Amino acid sequence: MLDAMTTRDPRAGRLAALAGLVADETRAVCLLALLDGRAWTAGELARHAGVAASTLSEHLGRLVAGGLLTEERQGRHRYVRLADARAAHLVEDLAALVAPDPALRPRTLRAASTDAALVRGRTCYDHLAGRLGITLTDALTARELLSQDTGFALTDAGVRWFGAAGIPIHRSTRRPLARACLDWTERRPHLAGVAGAALCRHALDSGWCERVGSGRAVRVTASGERALSALLGIEPSALR
Repeated sequence: MLDAMTTRDPRAGRLAALAGLVADETRAVCLLALLDGRAWTAGELARHAGVAASTLSEHLGRLVAGGLLTEERQGRHRYVRLADARAAHLVEDLAALVAPDPALRPRTLRAASTDAALVRGRTCYDHLAGRLGITLTDALTARELLSQDTGFALTDAGVRWFGAAGIPIHRSTRRPLARACLDWTERRPHLAGVAGAALCRHALDSGWCERVGSGRAVRVTASGERALSALLGIEPSALR
């Protein structure tokens, strides 16, 4: 009989340790908040999670040591952000597997408005998600700029389209050019990867989209409606 220890996958222990990092509600709250792609101070995260600063500091230390977060210090402030796109995709993919609880409905008009804004359009780390992300993905696919036959892939026409639209694609990293990211509200994949990040960055920098408040929600501006209608044939009503 083979020794079980010699046949065990050596990655099992590390996978269990990684799962353990997410298997805590306070740490999960922090990871979800950091999906906005920005750096948060430890104090901001502590208030957001509703725990003492000392408690959160311990949690952040574990997340940094586990490779899910990266940190930097500026003066007396400690800033943390998701370590990279892989960490963000892990959190978003896990969130997409969690079915919404109908009992947890927003209790206030403000909370309901915030939830509606996130469903309509938001950033998922560094790319666009929600109905906006799906609408853009569908438009790119319909025009054969994006292929979904065997995973997501930009077509040659798609690469040319990005260039013609003035959206630079930097391929200097090992990150996939196009990647499917399961949308946790739409339950369908939207465009991520280098191309998804470039599109999101251009949409925000050019004024096609603007952030709503201080969270992840974004909305399409009037100039964005005109641009996306001209470039992808999307009806403005589908972007609101």
